[in-house]
Amino acid sequence: MVFTKAMNVKTSLIASLTLILATGCGSGGGTPAAGSGPGKSEAAAMEAPTGEGKITGKLEIVAFKGGYGTDFYEQAAKEFAAKNPGLQATVEGDPHVWEKLRPRMVSGDTPDIMFPGWDMDQWGLVQDGQLMALDQALDSPSFDKRGTWRSTFDPNVLKLCQKDGKTYMLPLYVMVYGWWYDPAVFAKHGWTPPKSYDELLTLCDKIKAAGIAPLTFQGQYPYYMIEGMLLPWACSIGGLDAVKAAQNLEPGAWKSPAMLQAATMIAELRDKGDFLDGSVGMSHTESQTQFLNGKAAMIPCGSWLESEMKNVMPAGVTVRFFNCPVVTGGKGDPTAALIGIEPWMVPTKAKNPNAAIGFYKYMTSLDKAKQFVEEKGTLMSIVGSDQAKLPETLVAPAEVVKSAKTVWAVQYRQWYKAMQKDIEGAMTSLLNKELTPEQFCDRCEAAAEKTRNDDSIAKYKVQ
Repeated sequence: MVFTKAMNVKTSLIASLTLILATGCGSGGGTPAAGSGPGKSEAAAMEAPTGEGKITGKLEIVAFKGGYGTDFYEQAAKEFAAKNPGLQATVEGDPHVWEKLRPRMVSGDTPDIMFPGWDMDQWGLVQDGQLMALDQALDSPSFDKRGTWRSTFDPNVLKLCQKDGKTYMLPLYVMVYGWWYDPAVFAKHGWTPPKSYDELLTLCDKIKAAGIAPLTFQGQYPYYMIEGMLLPWACSIGGLDAVKAAQNLEPGAWKSPAMLQAATMIAELRDKGDFLDGSVGMSHTESQTQFLNGKAAMIPCGSWLESEMKNVMPAGVTVRFFNCPVVTGGKGDPTAALIGIEPWMVPTKAKNPNAAIGFYKYMTSLDKAKQFVEEKGTLMSIVGSDQAKLPETLVAPAEVVKSAKTVWAVQYRQWYKAMQKDIEGAMTSLLNKELTPEQFCDRCEAAAEKTRNDDSIAKYKVQ
């Protein structure tokens, strides 16, 4: 969902997120549309235990190994096991963990708790009754006895994990999306981060004159360009309603004037040679390495960039965040910020769900949440975690969120996996000069129409 606000920049960060997320930004958590397709009744969903009492046995934790790694989860598991003699906790991490989890969910040999990452159809798991409801656990005491466990989460962030009044997932961190640059490189050449698309075009010419590619991107994962350029520019051009209509599968929304202009802007950068050669074939880490090595001056990415790349960060290189350049004269709010979450969940077939809940209670305690902020450089969903010392690279993303009058999120990507794959394929073809902007929009609209007309797919609405 989308929320607009007028906010003093001195407002505390967690208060900002409370207001921002009150209408359900982030992954999942939309309002089911009327006649939204079949699905099991969640009223009969199995409730997870409360994570209390004696916790023993084996605890299997499987997590996406992305920008924040898995070292924090591994250390938390060791600490939790030390607090519970007789518990053996293991953590398995993988950058493509969803590929390992899908067959396990089908066979019933599931882990006890999982963070399946961005390519798992988590709302499909809810529809199929494969996730435990977590409300009984949330209404029990938190690990640090600050009240109920539910009360320690920002209540409106938690809403992103709910369907029909029941909670099936649990948030941890909150991500901010934008662009990145090296301030030392910019200072050396007298450049400043562009605030508008017109400024971007002028800057790109200056950067190329210095023998550097202006931009690179994570071509093997086209959603970086969809969420780093296409949708922010459509939002800037046509306002939030343009993006909302696209996410809500409204007829014609994916080929609206705003969407077409945004696609045309990407094609213009492509045709001007503003992208680093070979970016379309690069993985996220490959393109980000090229950026860190000075081969490209800017890159779209979320607030996890430094954490993901810190082990290969060249000496003397620093990275700083800025919001996606806006379109002058557009209908959208120029302060708009794009955010998202990636939740954890407990499978219905978990062998030790009580230990799973106990572990996640520990990992979301206030001390651990503050530790995550300081070590990983991200905002958190835990009340009070904003009092931690923010790493330098998180200052700008936090300021973007605090000063934003409008905060929004890309939700359809979690709701409609097949449609997202089609749109990603169209983006790759656009970047490869295989499609014109008009043809790109037609492909996206066709994917939306196919989803809209498929009664077997549950439908959601961004409010």
